[in-house]
Amino acid sequence: MATSDYMSGRTKYARPQAMLWANNPGTLENGLYLPQGYEVGADYSGTLSDDFIILSDDNRGPINFDIERIENRERMINGRMRSFHVADKLSISTSWDMLPSRSYALRPDFAIESSQDPVATAGRSDMYGNNQFEYTTDGGAGGVEILNWYENHSGSFWVYLAYDKYSSFGDDDSAYAHLGQYNQIVEMFFSDFSYSVEKRGANNFDFWNISVTLEEV
Repeated sequence: MATSDYMSGRTKYARPQAMLWANNPGTLENGLYLPQGYEVGADYSGTLSDDFIILSDDNRGPINFDIERIENRERMINGRMRSFHVADKLSISTSWDMLPSRSYALRPDFAIESSQDPVATAGRSDMYGNNQFEYTTDGGAGGVEILNWYENHSGSFWVYLAYDKYSSFGDDDSAYAHLGQYNQIVEMFFSDFSYSVEKRGANNFDFWNISVTLEEV
């Protein structure tokens, strides 16, 4: 289950990965926005639902934000323009170059207890004897995990974003203290998805290039 301790334990660096995809808008716990349910791969028995995925920052390109202002503009008889604003809708695009096709050598048994390190608890190697368990440096999703999410989500899902947008937390001094948190949650659809196998690995993983465009509902 995603708790503040679990999410802190899954963050390898001081800040969380820039993007998380989830099946729900989450809850606010101890000042942190958290997705509900379980991370993809969190349950080794396979009986729990896969509710969110943490995307890797490995070789990720810029996250581009495009805002579409939906409005009806018309010029009045005196020549002045008037606008009837409806909404602003967001589009996000990003890409990964040479992203490992899998995040781990074997399916990770992510710690239900956050103190448990998936690398330390693995204690096993894959069929080729590889004992380097983690392939993405931050433990985020590899190419296959991202592709699986796309194939299983023809409808909308929720995108959690972690970048410096302190205005989301107000305008006082405490608003500046949330850099290590998800600050924006947007319900979005896939509008474009493509991938290529850049290089096939010998016996552990391939390198993929992935491009994604998301559009707000």
